[in-house]
Amino acid sequence: LRTRFAKLETRHSADGQEQWLNWVICLPGHHLIGYVQATVRADGSALIAYELASAFWGKGLAHEGVSAMIEELATQYGTQALWAVFKRENRRSIRLLTRLGFALTTAAQHFELDAEPDESVMRRRIAATTRCA
Repeated sequence: LRTRFAKLETRHSADGQEQWLNWVICLPGHHLIGYVQATVRADGSALIAYELASAFWGKGLAHEGVSAMIEELATQYGTQALWAVFKRENRRSIRLLTRLGFALTTAAQHFELDAEPDESVMRRRIAATTRCA
């Protein structure tokens, strides 16, 4: 277990090609309410994910958390494109990602990310002009 945790704490895949980043979302007076995470790939893109306890849905907290992660990915990791894969019936994720500038991808990109038939894939480019130096 110690060896496994040490490997995970490196924040890199075993082959060193990906960075694995995770942040928790906490509010004052509350315990952990969710997390955001990203897999930063060697090509400058990142796969993102997020989860928030249902008691905190609809309060803008997922938008705030994912926005903060996107800013961190752009400014600190040089990420140029973002990908999100989610269950097609997850309307909340579609709305959130659309508000954040993501768009549905092509069938080829869906295949490239090895998404399941019941999943959707959305993508967002990050323009160099929107990143801080």
